[in-house]
Amino acid sequence: MIASLPASLLLAIPLAIAAGLISFVSPCVLPLLPGYVAFLTGTTGRIEGRSGRGRAFVGSIAFVLGFALVFISLGALFGGLGKLLRTDQRILEEVFGVVTILLGLFFAGWWPSSWLQRERRVHRLPRVSILGAAALGFTFGLGWTPCIGPTLSAILGLASSSSGATALRGSILAFFYCLGLGVPFVVAALATEWMATFSTWLRRHAKVIGVIGGVLLIAIGVCEVTGLWHTFVLWIQTHLPATTSF
Repeated sequence: MIASLPASLLLAIPLAIAAGLISFVSPCVLPLLPGYVAFLTGTTGRIEGRSGRGRAFVGSIAFVLGFALVFISLGALFGGLGKLLRTDQRILEEVFGVVTILLGLFFAGWWPSSWLQRERRVHRLPRVSILGAAALGFTFGLGWTPCIGPTLSAILGLASSSSGATALRGSILAFFYCLGLGVPFVVAALATEWMATFSTWLRRHAKVIGVIGGVLLIAIGVCEVTGLWHTFVLWIQTHLPATTSF
């Protein structure tokens, strides 16, 4: 199954998951955990026993699906844009590569910019219910997109500038980004005490995590600008000849 994936997509999927994880531990998402858990507690009742954990799980999945709808739609949009501009693929790679490098510098704190880490919040919360959790996730996707912009933009750039870009491939990359961002939210809903301790540790090491994330973004951008990304894709196609495109 893995071998049947397009080479460029096969290379980009782990980067999309990593970008989602990096977004979760960013300074503007991690502090949301207490409020998120409190909302889910109100949605599902006290998280005790199998039934309580089951309701918490359903609520967390609804929340993740809410913001996934926003991000996957963006992935399809950028992938479709890349398909329309396929003749200018190399230019797109260079442009998005430069943008990704700059965003990596911002994310690492080496080129501070407050607007890149500022969320556009919608302060009115939805009603407490499972559908409310989905609505809250959708609101999160809309309101916090500027805040998680550096990592999300890198994935959207890959979706639109990769060889054979399509709306479907953009959606797939965005899905895996949402997977990396969403799984920790599900874990937080099911293991509140452990996640509280872990989030404290993450806050103490936020600067180091930011540097690691920034370096990853810079590396992706450099690969796009220099053409190394295309070289990696060709290497995968050579060593995994079963890879195909769609």
